[in-house]
Amino acid sequence: MSYIITKAESVNKALDSAVPLREPLKIHEAMRYSLLAGGKRVRPVLCIAACELVGGDESTAMPAACAVEMIHTMSLIHDDLPCMDNDDLRRGKPTNHKVFGEDVAVLAGDALLSFAFEHLALATSSDVVSPVRVVRAIGELAKAIGTEGLVAGQVVDISSEGLDLNDVGLEHLEYIHLHKTAALLEASAVLGAIVGGGSDDEIERLRKFARCIGLLFQVVDDILDVTKSSKELGKTAGKDLIADKLTV
Repeated sequence: MSYIITKAESVNKALDSAVPLREPLKIHEAMRYSLLAGGKRVRPVLCIAACELVGGDESTAMPAACAVEMIHTMSLIHDDLPCMDNDDLRRGKPTNHKVFGEDVAVLAGDALLSFAFEHLALATSSDVVSPVRVVRAIGELAKAIGTEGLVAGQVVDISSEGLDLNDVGLEHLEYIHLHKTAALLEASAVLGAIVGGGSDDEIERLRKFARCIGLLFQVVDDILDVTKSSKELGKTAGKDLIADKLTV
């Protein structure tokens, strides 16, 4: 826990520095509002830990760690929109669109998504990480959030609302979990291993480990959604049940 807290503090400082308040003010305010709203920073810490495990250090992994957190934040902003989960609370604060409006919230998410790749490409030290590894990391991250990862999981999750678990089976539910949540957690560890200089074998072992962590993470999140209060969660409790999500 001490390790997680220490690394999360480093990530917070790096995120604050990476996205300064500048013109146009409104979009940067919206980006920073959600990006710096707190959170456990599980993904960036996993990225840093994986990098250190294969012989790299925190500074080498930090651009990649920030990139995955920017993308995670984007997914939360978009998830909360009225056209998606229509939520009013995130990390104990009003959701982005409640503060800045739906139009700016969409654009803030878009900006974080694009800047994540810019930051990974430009802020990763070329003296430590080869261009080949940077390109590989960019490819891994893009795949994890596209139609083979996060987007796929979100689409199947939305289209599965109202379905009976007994009719679709555990495999269908696991597909949602693995793509919606585990894919980005998996990418976090893989990116850390890539920029840290890990071998192909080390990268794949960390990929498998992080995928299991991601699956567990979503299962626990679904359980907490129906067993904890909104105050305890920092987000609206019971929303999956109200939306008749397959996950409950």
